[in-house]
Amino acid sequence: MKTRIEKDSMGELAVPAEAFYGAQTQRAINNFPISGQTMPEEFIRALLMVKAAAAAANIKLGLISKELGQGIIAAVHDLLNSVNVLQHFPVDIYQTGSGTSSNMNANEVIAHLATLKLGEPVSANDHVNCGQSSNDVIPSTIHISAAIALERKLLPALVLLQQTIEVKAQDLDSYVKTGRTHLMDAMPVRFSQSLLSWASQIEQNIHLLRSLQPKLQLLAQGGTAVGTGINAHVDFADEFARQLSGTTGLTFKAGDNFFFLIGTQDTVVALSGQLKTLAVSIMKIANDLRWMNSGPLAGLGEIELEALQPGSSIMPGKVNPVIPEAAAMVAAQVIGNDAAITIGGQSGNFELNVMLPMVAHNLLNSIKLLSNVSKLLAEKAIASFTVRTDNLNKALARNPILVTALNPLIGYTKAAEIAKLAYKENRPIIEVAEEHTELSRTELERLLEPTKLTYGGL
Repeated sequence: MKTRIEKDSMGELAVPAEAFYGAQTQRAINNFPISGQTMPEEFIRALLMVKAAAAAANIKLGLISKELGQGIIAAVHDLLNSVNVLQHFPVDIYQTGSGTSSNMNANEVIAHLATLKLGEPVSANDHVNCGQSSNDVIPSTIHISAAIALERKLLPALVLLQQTIEVKAQDLDSYVKTGRTHLMDAMPVRFSQSLLSWASQIEQNIHLLRSLQPKLQLLAQGGTAVGTGINAHVDFADEFARQLSGTTGLTFKAGDNFFFLIGTQDTVVALSGQLKTLAVSIMKIANDLRWMNSGPLAGLGEIELEALQPGSSIMPGKVNPVIPEAAAMVAAQVIGNDAAITIGGQSGNFELNVMLPMVAHNLLNSIKLLSNVSKLLAEKAIASFTVRTDNLNKALARNPILVTALNPLIGYTKAAEIAKLAYKENRPIIEVAEEHTELSRTELERLLEPTKLTYGGL
């Protein structure tokens, strides 16, 4: 491989001749051959936006020339519009805990491109990184990338999921099924009641995620190395936030305490915790779907999920609930991501958190997984499943727990005796109740009518 020699404060280093990055990026490549995974594309794009907004702010504040700043901004735009932006950002996730390697990777690549555009040297540190430190750039980039992914991907996917569930619930309102507690037969419920419980779960998650957006859109940018703002213009933080807001369409603001935003990741830990809650909700919905679909002969067989692919390499005709299974695995991964982020959040030592790249990767991974699987769950599981009314009605007719409706008339003890006898003799509850109470068949049919029982009351 052809190389060229680049210099940094530690000396000279060979870099691939065609690479846009320089010596500091190459040192990181050499130092961290750990996972083979690079930072997520959403993170890199947000990092590039940081550099463009910083250049625009520095032009406005007179810290760099207009020509130089516009060269930096043009280089960023070229990168954002490139087919494979990640080819220029090879640094491993598991690097220096501040993310300095990723920050310098961006600085070097942008400086290289801007130099080519302007025909004069552009410094990665003095120009592209003007008024910045890795210690405020990387925490800001985490917030920005997560805020964009949340607003543009996850929340729309969750709204779709909620609306899909609500439409399905309305369509199935007339269907009554055996309710279950402890996985055992319980009083009947309408299909719509079960589904609207899911919809409420998703609605609550949406509300709680939105409540975190204002905090997530507060940025560390302007705090520089330790939070004091050393080497940054006094108006840089506010001007940076204005420039970035104009670019993204989201309202970003300078944080009111840079020490908090640089030394901790509490806001991200809170967001990850809410993503974990969403994962728990997704797991619940996925498992309900799997149970109701189980069978088709030896399980509950209450619904039939859309057949998407053969389910076995050896058993012909087998079809499995693949979308709910994928959703359950996503939920498990997000819960694992949250555990790592929680530990990462504890690593705010004095004025800097030192697990930032891992936190960024896991957070964006959770948002991406939940966004994608919520859409799939809506479109390929909930919207398309059909109800097996024969199995629903068969189970309802033989459900001894319906005798609960007779408690006010015959008492709990007598009702329990009738239920046990119905279980023992494997007979419909209405037949046993007719034999062992003074109630007429007509009265029992009225009292034990499943749909009526789903509305509660005496």
